[in-house]
Amino acid sequence: MSAAQSASSSALFGSPEYTTVSRALAELHAGRPVRINATGEALLILPVEGLDNQRLSEFASLCRPAAPDLIITQQRAMALGLAASGPMAVLLPSALDACGIFTLAAERKGHSTVKATTASPASAAAIQLVKLSRGLPAVLAANMVDHDLQPAHSIVSVDADAVDHFAVDAVNSLVVASEASVPLASGIAARFVVFRDATGTDQVAIVVGKPDFAQPVLVRLHSACLTGDVFGSRRCDCGDQLALALTRMEEIGGGVILYLAQEGRGLGLANKMRTYRLQDGGLDTFDANTTLGFDDDERDYGIAARMLQILRCSRILLLTNNPAKLDGLTKSGIEIAARVPLEAPINPHNKRYLTAKAARSGHQLFGLKPLAAEKS
Repeated sequence: MSAAQSASSSALFGSPEYTTVSRALAELHAGRPVRINATGEALLILPVEGLDNQRLSEFASLCRPAAPDLIITQQRAMALGLAASGPMAVLLPSALDACGIFTLAAERKGHSTVKATTASPASAAAIQLVKLSRGLPAVLAANMVDHDLQPAHSIVSVDADAVDHFAVDAVNSLVVASEASVPLASGIAARFVVFRDATGTDQVAIVVGKPDFAQPVLVRLHSACLTGDVFGSRRCDCGDQLALALTRMEEIGGGVILYLAQEGRGLGLANKMRTYRLQDGGLDTFDANTTLGFDDDERDYGIAARMLQILRCSRILLLTNNPAKLDGLTKSGIEIAARVPLEAPINPHNKRYLTAKAARSGHQLFGLKPLAAEKS
């Protein structure tokens, strides 16, 4: 790490805004309330993720005399049949328990008539914060601006503007945490470079062989996929794509794989499993994401671009079928000399998934060839 990088990182990690947002994320992970401040608002929030009846009762008591609403995203509101142009605040029946709230926030089951209003700016920041925590994008929230918080001193407080800046600034906080040489099964050596940002998230660059950085380098942006990469799940093509990318780089003597902590197109592993259950009920991968309240793809490629810049890899041959990766890297200043297609096999379990990607997000999958042993 250069002295300039170290100084920049220290300034970001040590800033009051980073400290408060990082503490707020830790509180959400622990299932504790957080306060978000905006003009005219002191919003007390509690994540729906991990909610049980005891926490619900304690939070309701903490909010009194205000009554908490359920804040959901525009996508979730539309899944519930609401006309929405942004996050919505859903009025909760007093008799609704934690299970009922989770159903309202995440399940595909039929719902009775839902009453909702447009959510406040602080509520939008709350949704953004809970997404950063990789939780379900729904929170209980009560505006306490006209009420005393008891005990106010024990609740982490963060400004909505700080939440808004956090994800963007985290890219600039990226530093090399460690690296080592790792021999691969094929016999080729690789250098594993671990990056860390202000959220504490690790991202990994695998420099395969000895790529010539004076020339365009073959690069694969690969979102981590526990089910596909490690256990060989046939529901997706991730494991096959990773293996094919590695083989291609070994054949030409070098390349770079960015192994990104973006499980489930940025939803996180727990939410990815929830989308699988929704897909088992008939939804495609995109509708499953939006039914949970997410965008159909939550990934941002600014972090990948920053990794490449730190590696001094600014001209690349991008190994992908996904046009969003091309756009994301180009907008972040990476020169893409060419797109290199990645032809993974189709099987009966991933055919619907791949078809949806081609039809709904423009993935260029025309070269995919069915796997003879797995034809339906």
